Order: sequence, then C-alpha cells, then structure tokens
Amino acid sequence: MKLVIAEKPSVAMSIAKVIGANSKKDGYCEGNGYRVSWCVGHLVQMANPDSYNEKYAKWNIEDLPIIPSEYKYEVAKVTKKQFTILKKLMNDKDIDTVINACDAGREGESIFRLVYSEAKCKKNMKRLWISSMEDSAIKEGFESLKDGKDYDNLFESALSRAIADWLVGMNISRLYSCLYKQNYSVGRVQTPTLAMIVKRDDEINNFKKEKYYTVELSLDSFNLSTDRIDNLKIAEELKSSIGDTITIKDVISKEKITKPDLPFDLTTLQRECNKYFGYSAKQTLDYAQNLYEKKFITYPRTDSRCLTEDMIVSTVNNILGKNDFDTERIKVVFNSSKVTDHHAIIPTVSSLSEDVSNLPESEAKVYMLISNKLHASVGYPLVENTTKIVALFNDFEFTSSGKIIKDEGFTKYLKEYKSKKNEDPVLPSVSVGDVLSIENTEIKEKYTQSPKHFTEDTLLKAMEIAGSEALEKGVEVERKGLGTPATRAGIIENLIFKGLVERDKKNLIATSKGKSLIEIVADTFKSAETTAKWERELSKIAQGKSSKEEFLDGIEAEIKNAIAKYREV
Repeated sequence: MKLVIAEKPSVAMSIAKVIGANSKKDGYCEGNGYRVSWCVGHLVQMANPDSYNEKYAKWNIEDLPIIPSEYKYEVAKVTKKQFTILKKLMNDKDIDTVINACDAGREGESIFRLVYSEAKCKKNMKRLWISSMEDSAIKEGFESLKDGKDYDNLFESALSRAIADWLVGMNISRLYSCLYKQNYSVGRVQTPTLAMIVKRDDEINNFKKEKYYTVELSLDSFNLSTDRIDNLKIAEELKSSIGDTITIKDVISKEKITKPDLPFDLTTLQRECNKYFGYSAKQTLDYAQNLYEKKFITYPRTDSRCLTEDMIVSTVNNILGKNDFDTERIKVVFNSSKVTDHHAIIPTVSSLSEDVSNLPESEAKVYMLISNKLHASVGYPLVENTTKIVALFNDFEFTSSGKIIKDEGFTKYLKEYKSKKNEDPVLPSVSVGDVLSIENTEIKEKYTQSPKHFTEDTLLKAMEIAGSEALEKGVEVERKGLGTPATRAGIIENLIFKGLVERDKKNLIATSKGKSLIEIVADTFKSAETTAKWERELSKIAQGKSSKEEFLDGIEAEIKNAIAKYREV
C-alpha cells in the first residue's frame, strides 16, 4: 500500500481520481493500492522562543541573541487533527512507501518533509514532481516518480530560508522594539522591500518641481514643439519673432522591429494583472492557484519564462492550433536550458475544451491573459515606421514624432490590454525643404515630474532586480532579487498587515511607523544587496553548491554584530 500526501484537499482529490483511490474515509481516500491524504498548508512550523526557555516569553534586550543549538518544531493547533491523521497513516504497517505530492517547489518540499519528520516516519520516500494538474500529467508523474532523496538539497534550502527568517524576525524585531519602546517587525526580505518604498517616498517628498517652457506651433495636421526652455523671456522672444511659415530641415524615417515577449512567469503575470486589472499580487496568485487546481493552467509558482523542448509538438498541435505563428520563435520560447524547476505558465490542453465563461470573472481574465500571452510569444514581430520631423528657426529646433504600424504582428493578441494614452500620432508625408504654414503659436508652461510612487507592478519589478547592481558586470545568476516569485505577494501583504505600508488606490506608500523603522534599522537588514545575496545563497544550497551551515553562520554573525553595537551604545 502506498500513501500519497498532497498539499491541499482539492489537489488530493484530483490525484485520487486519477490513480483510482475513490473510497472516501476520514481525512483521506483509499483504493487501487493507494491511500491519498493532504496537508492543510504548513501543518508543522518552527517553535516560538519561549519553547526553548520560558524567559523568552517576555522581550528583553539582555536575552539577545536567541540562537538555539538545535531548532524545535511544533504542530499548528488549528491543523492538529489532520496532522494526527497523517501521522497514523504514515506509520501504518500496511504502508510501505510515502509519496510527496505537495506542490513541486521549495515550500511544498518543506511542508511535506516537516510532517514526515515530526511524525517520525521512516518509510521509503518518493517524489511526484509535476507542473500541471491535468489527468495526463498526473498519470505521467506517477509513472516516473523520483526518489525522495533527490530533493534533499531543496529541503535544506527550505530549512535554511525558514531558520534565517526566524533568526532575523525573533532577534532583530525584539532588538528594535526593546530599544525604541515600539512594536517593530523586522524581516529578512520584508524590511529591504520596505526600505525601497521609503526611499521612493522620500524622493517624491523632497522633489522640487522646476518650471520650464516650450514653444508650440500648430500646423495644418500636426504640431511642432521645442525642447525645454528654462527662461520665459527667451521663449517669448522666440514666439514673437517666428513668422507665418516654417521650413522643414529634416525628416528622419526608420523601420522599428519589436519582437514579442516570452510567456509568463509568476512575477510578470502578477505585474501585468496589476497594470491591466488592478489585481494585487496576492489576488493574482490566488486566482492562478485556483486555475491550476481546476486544471486550466500549468503550475503558477514558477520563475521560468520558457518552455521545454519536449513540449514543442504538444503545444504547437494542441494549444497553438491553426493560429499562424513565427517558426523562428520556437527555438526562443522552447529552450530547456532556461527552465529551472518549472516551465512558464501556459494554458493546459484540457482547458481548451472547457467553457471559460463558467469561471469567475477574475479567474477568466487571468486565464485569457495567460492564453493570449502564449500566442503572442510565438507571434511575428511588430513592424512600425517611425518618423521624426525637424524644423529650424533661429537655432531652435522644432520637432514632432509619430509612427505608422506596418505589421501588427504579435500585438493582435494583446490589443484589448493596450492603452491608447500617449500613443504617437500618425504624421503626414512631408519632405525636406517644404515650407509649411503656421496656424497658431503658443507658449506652454510645464513642470518637471517627480518620481512615481510604487505600485504592485513596479514594486514587483524592483524586488525582482534588487541587488543586481551589486553583481559584477557580466555575471549571470540563476536567481536574484528579494524573495521568490512565490513569496513576493505575501511580503507585500505582510507589510500592509503590520501597518508599515498602506495602499492608496494603486500606490503603495510607507506609513510613519514604516518610515521610523527604516530610520533605525541597521544597513545589513534593510539592504537589498545583502538580502539578494542571501537569496542567491539559498539557490546554491538547493543546487548542492553551498551548505545550510555556512549560510546560517553568516546570518548569525550579522545578528550578533548588530546586537553588540547597540550594547556598546
């Protein structure tokens, strides 16, 4: 008898149906030589400091640092019943193999392994590693189960991440809370993210707008304008001296070719859903997870934007179908060397026969965007003719820029998401030496623009590339930035929940509490470069290129240094 453990009940039911475990029991399903059960998120979590020593129940700076020699774990009270069921099943003498069918990623590995360990299970361990919940994918996954030991390094990375977060949270949060008599929350990833928001807000608050002027000419079918003129008197003299006509000095025409973007990873999906639909990163992740469990899309928590080469035939024949596509894009989109744990997010084959109108509107929008993005990714380039018209008067250049779309290419799949704001005008055909009549001349008063507040779209991008400036030029790393695609939404929500950041429509703005925290916290714990470096180390641990001990030694040293400095003060 084999025991299969999924991350959620809905996933367990899908697996049970495929492998024939159709008899429902209390907390699991059974049949065809299998029992299928589930976790409910993190059943086992790291224990609080007071489980090591009762004195830690009170926050005292004298007790810091709190660095256990061995870490304790405990079963979450709200899910104790399901843990008890799993423990009994895992240790049942009828079970000879336990199959980890939790989500195929770092956190999924952690959820299963902690339950396996806490239940003191010693059974043979196998791993189901799939990127789609389609029946065919589940079946293929069971036909090619991996050895559980193949994912030991991934679990080490997950443990390292959890312990690092615990160490920073328990020590540094207590340190600043005790020092400043305020309940502060410091996180390994959340505080550098907050620091970026505070820095941007400061740039906006300290921005001093500057007035400038342009002289604009209205012609028959288009306008010409000068660049920035800082002196009003100069602008007025130019306006008064210009006559009724102006001569075209230059017409610069170029063909611009834009290639399509790659399919979505989670971060780019979250960014575009925020931009087009106003969804938060967490909402997008929730909708995508629902679509995954309903078998409409492939695994959403991915940081890859390519597909594997063995997917070419199935994707081309079953998903792209009769739609015309650029064969040159196949080798770009289907590139196994650029796929990490999971390939890019795409629709499943089975979803094509489903009625999308039966989905909730929010999920349907996300599904259609994913589908359109895939079709666009293998589309032909966008070809535009760009034109810049230049006229000259008294050494002042007057210019106008526009474009004509020659071939809409891949953009035909993305038309409904395109904003018509700030589109370049279509300019008339003019030639060098043409003398054009001026219908009106005016001075326009303008101001320099301050930086924009972060939205979830722009913050996710900033988190993704944070720390890149600290890399040596030309150095490529598999993973950079703050957090992972799967955790960034939770980090943003946590900052809001803890009162450090607030939403103002689409904008994310630091609260006074958030600003004061960034003022006092040590550079190490608010530096994007430091935290991005830590995240890269976690990736190395998962690859077997570094060790948990080495990583945690570094973080423990930083914590001890920070506490020692304040003790000296």
